[in-house]
Amino acid sequence: MTRSRSDAFSPVNCRPLRGVIFDMDGVLTDTIEFHYQTWQRLADEEGIPFNRQANEALRGLSRRDSLLRMLQGRVLPESKIQELLDRKNRYFRSFIETMTADYLLPGVRPFLDDVREAGIKTAVASASQNVYVVIDKLGIAPDIDIITNVYDVDRPKPAPDVFLYAAQQLGLGPEDCVVFEDAESGVEAARAAQMRVVGLGDAAQVGAADWILPGLDGIRWHHVQGKLGAISSP
Repeated sequence: MTRSRSDAFSPVNCRPLRGVIFDMDGVLTDTIEFHYQTWQRLADEEGIPFNRQANEALRGLSRRDSLLRMLQGRVLPESKIQELLDRKNRYFRSFIETMTADYLLPGVRPFLDDVREAGIKTAVASASQNVYVVIDKLGIAPDIDIITNVYDVDRPKPAPDVFLYAAQQLGLGPEDCVVFEDAESGVEAARAAQMRVVGLGDAAQVGAADWILPGLDGIRWHHVQGKLGAISSP
């Protein structure tokens, strides 16, 4: 089932879409289990309470913000925080080194082909520093014009910075772009950037999106342009 904010964007008020900005995790691939396993290992080593429910609350957050949330106000020296972040990343990298194109979520490959055929510019804007490695392992680097992450900007999601930066690198304005997100913080960031946003997955997470879908399977570019775009520029 899909849901849309039918009056959020109308053909009268909108320019046609010229760029797509994807979040990575939960949109193109799903490494949530990798993150859970690595955070759980770190938590067990450090005596930090953690479980799958706590891991869900980290969706869309940067590695540092995830750790700070896990610590729940516990104060550690910066050197210790950095050591924990580095250790978690080592554990996580051991998982992603095994990734292949088989880890693409259903519908991603045909949607990317469709977008490229339509001449639409593409970017990935992720909370993960490992985005470059993952995109390469998935075999879709040639399909993506710009790859960026929250470490390229001053503020992480839910601030709009990473999406605005991605649009700037594509040579587009916010009004030209649609964002695909699966996390509440990402949807909030896209809306703060004044971009149209498609929420993928649980409506409890992406309910503020302009169009909500279970995933990209069966979705084509003309569906997106028809739902959120315009026939001609105003």
